[in-house]
Amino acid sequence: MGLEEDLLKDEHLEKELKPHPLSFFSLQSIAIFLLLWGIVFGWLINFSSYWVGFENFLKGFFGGFVFIPSLLVWWAVTLIGGVVFSLLFIRWRIFFLYILLLAIGTILMFMGGWLSVYHIFIPVYSICMGLVGIVVIDLYRRSHKYIVTNFRIIFKGGIIRKRERTLRYDKVTDIESSQGILGQIFDFGTIIPITQSGFGLGKDTSFAAMGVGGTAKKRFGVFGVFGGSKEVQTPRARTYYELHGVYPYKEVRKLIESLVQGSVIVPYQKEQVECQKEQLDIQKQMKALLERQLELKNQDEEES
Repeated sequence: MGLEEDLLKDEHLEKELKPHPLSFFSLQSIAIFLLLWGIVFGWLINFSSYWVGFENFLKGFFGGFVFIPSLLVWWAVTLIGGVVFSLLFIRWRIFFLYILLLAIGTILMFMGGWLSVYHIFIPVYSICMGLVGIVVIDLYRRSHKYIVTNFRIIFKGGIIRKRERTLRYDKVTDIESSQGILGQIFDFGTIIPITQSGFGLGKDTSFAAMGVGGTAKKRFGVFGVFGGSKEVQTPRARTYYELHGVYPYKEVRKLIESLVQGSVIVPYQKEQVECQKEQLDIQKQMKALLERQLELKNQDEEES
């Protein structure tokens, strides 16, 4: 769809924006971790003398399955990274994504006959998954488009499932703006228009619980989950429902604020609007009264 088809009558374009290339670095770090871990793990199992000693020490436990220590370390470190990212982004789907990638890699190694070259397969697989993740995230970033006009903002995004949102300036009550470290260096940031309905607000939730107990046989044990809960409401929206990582940040923020301010009715304008409404009501009443008088006059003439 062309830009002209998005615009309404008498609507003109103010700016067409896309997220800055570094604005999705937080998501890209998930893939970069796999890439770097693949490089480090490849050096570790192929060139580190300490790792050779570690494998020789464990040979007595695993027999001929010399690949098991490497596989366990690969799984353990990757899953720890998944837990850390999931807690940072409050999205456990990252952890389960890492599990899926590990499972696929392990199955491929067993079924594809790569066990004899596990020390090459595991690092190469991790590096390839990291590179694929970086490419996919960049394609996702490129799918975002923000159209700023004199009437409204049009948000678009998504690769497989396309999302679109239209926001008129008179519906905006607040504007939340933020810049990270990279944003301050390269002059990009995120602007979230918050509406009267609360659209643009999110909620962070965390909890923990813990328990200690024993059985009838006096066996002591520790169990449970760390407990308590805390909820914090904070400005947040999907990247395709906000001006995510736009550049130049200060210029765009000033433009949005001026457009929102231009749609707000100031007090004296509100009084003028109310006076005009009262005058229209009086004119309607006078017109109805004159029509009634004319109707009565016509009735009198007919009777006479």
